[in-house]
Amino acid sequence: MKQAVILVTGGAGFIGSAVIRHLVGETDHVVINLDKLTYAGNLDSLAEVAGNSRYFFEQADITDRFALERVFAQHRPTAVMHLAAESHVDRSIDGPGEFIQTNMVGTYTLLEATRSYWSGLDDGARSAFRFHHISTDEVYGDLHGTDDLFTETTPYAPSSPYSASKAGSDHLVRAWQRTYGLPTLVTNCSNNYGPCHFPEKLIPHVILNALQGKPLPVYGDGQQVRDWLYVEDHARALVEVVTRGAIGETYNIGGHNEQRNLTVVQTICDLLEELAPERKASGISSYRELITFVKDRPGHDARYAIDAGKIERELGWTPRETFGSGMRKTVQWYLDNENWWQRVLSGAYKLERIGDA
Repeated sequence: MKQAVILVTGGAGFIGSAVIRHLVGETDHVVINLDKLTYAGNLDSLAEVAGNSRYFFEQADITDRFALERVFAQHRPTAVMHLAAESHVDRSIDGPGEFIQTNMVGTYTLLEATRSYWSGLDDGARSAFRFHHISTDEVYGDLHGTDDLFTETTPYAPSSPYSASKAGSDHLVRAWQRTYGLPTLVTNCSNNYGPCHFPEKLIPHVILNALQGKPLPVYGDGQQVRDWLYVEDHARALVEVVTRGAIGETYNIGGHNEQRNLTVVQTICDLLEELAPERKASGISSYRELITFVKDRPGHDARYAIDAGKIERELGWTPRETFGSGMRKTVQWYLDNENWWQRVLSGAYKLERIGDA
């Protein structure tokens, strides 16, 4: 693909910021970051690209059709990478309305604004345009067999309000391709981890609690299995899909790193023993002593695992990081970037936002 102008929704989030850092740092594409800046949007995660001449930031809500039309008219994107979403399962259980509004109504609004813009392009630009919708493996429900894997044709069976809202958005995207011919692609990924991950998620939550001597909560017996994907590997895969993927296709993206939740927590503890033994709280002899089992959450899926064979065969993508190498990089990043997470914990990261008092 020649130099593209890529509109990234949710670009101040965890995965979105990794995608933008990769696009600006490793390609010559122009990037427009459209983000509402909810609690999970953090412009600190984009400090290294903020001054780049190929990077532009637009604070806007994907449910705001007029704002979307202005951004399309001003920047004239050649591709959309749609990552804006509410994504925390526990929050969706406590308040599902925001998930329906952002993930379904927002995706619908973005699709319609995109379709209007795309319809007005000349034939060459229309043919080259791409709408890439980034989703999750949680839309498939869970796996009960130890050897089963999610494929691109696995039936949808979401378990939480979050995964149901993402499943709905996936269906909308495919319908807009079938009905209107909008050139769409869909990717479904396994659990991401790595730098700049908001601290409410399992891995950063455990790292930061351990460094502060707080309990490390593990749902139920901790035997739930997830496939872990290093976020920078995911960012590379997404750029491959938007630039080289086939219209109308779905690609599953996984890390080939299945681990039980308890093992993930224990791995973090052991890495901290090696990398930061001096930061253990007084009164404990090992970080593992902080592990605490808590009541399981409702509808907790037992196992997710991705078959990423299609993207490997068709686009040549494979993850570079193993679970061991990716976890070591992740723990070390949090040790080296305390200012980033301290600003999140204190709320200071929200103070410089456009439009904030």
